[in-house]
Amino acid sequence: MYEFDWSSIPGALPFLWEGMKVSLEITVTAVVFGIVWGTLLAMMRLSPVKPLGWFAAGYVNLFRSIPLVMVLLWFFLIVPQFLKGVFNLDPNTDVRFTSAMIGFALFESAYYSEIIRAGIQSVPKGQVAAASALGMTYAQAMRLVVLPQAFRNMVPLLLTQAIVLFQDTSLVYVSALADFFGAAYKVGDRDGRLVELLLFAGAVYFLVCFAASQLVRRYQKKLNAHVAH
Repeated sequence: MYEFDWSSIPGALPFLWEGMKVSLEITVTAVVFGIVWGTLLAMMRLSPVKPLGWFAAGYVNLFRSIPLVMVLLWFFLIVPQFLKGVFNLDPNTDVRFTSAMIGFALFESAYYSEIIRAGIQSVPKGQVAAASALGMTYAQAMRLVVLPQAFRNMVPLLLTQAIVLFQDTSLVYVSALADFFGAAYKVGDRDGRLVELLLFAGAVYFLVCFAASQLVRRYQKKLNAHVAH
């Protein structure tokens, strides 16, 4: 029978924390970029200018049809060479972290785009007509009237997608980047306690994601109560 030994975990906590910081940095960067680029993509899809709509639709369908791990692998193989060539970096420069952030940001923006597009479409069209009657341009109506209402309704979905993104950061193992999961795996493999470290990592992921989910749920209830009144 397997005998559990958790003694290697306390000494590994500093290394695991460094990995957690990598996971959080990738998550925050991908969320911020994903929302900004996703908003632009959503507006392009809703634009009357057909080429913009075609580009946005093609982008979203492409990234939503490819597994994330494959996207990360592509960026791990391609982006480092591109960055080193463009910026004339030393061949030994480690750009795995940058490649991972770019891959996650571009991938997640496709999902955020669909969330934001649905949020924009949930705002009554009369709002745009009213803004137009006040002399606003379409861009001003979107920026000052539609998007603020849409984002208020979308916040729970955007935060839920961020939680999923945090879980997905464990896939950066394909680029040998020491995120939280990668750090736990390396320590477990080094100390011969892989089962214990992976169980510990799973417990941490559960606690973080469960706590975040509960906060999102509470915010959703407050939002629904506010709308009801």
